[in-house]
Amino acid sequence: MTTPDAIRRFVEATNAGDTKAFLETFTPDAFLSDWGRSFKGREQIARWNQSDNIGVQSKLSIIRIEPAGETYHVRIAVTGNGFNGEGDMAFTLDDDRISSLVIS
Repeated sequence: MTTPDAIRRFVEATNAGDTKAFLETFTPDAFLSDWGRSFKGREQIARWNQSDNIGVQSKLSIIRIEPAGETYHVRIAVTGNGFNGEGDMAFTLDDDRISSLVIS
């Protein structure tokens, strides 16, 4: 399946270390949950990005993606100076932006 544009841009911005482009992949009031830690809105997501994503030089690679209505279940491989390994992300999209991302 073709990767939705918002998810593709999320991965590309992370891999390029482009914080501005990364934050623009989210709706202004987006929700992000990372193993139970919750972040609401771009300002809080920016803090998560600094501590857990671009700030620790994460590189992402999509292993598989499965659509489920407006949500996409993505298995992703992560390398960098933070978490390394595979994990699951559930992206809910609102047009061309991410409205919700749940990492488990």
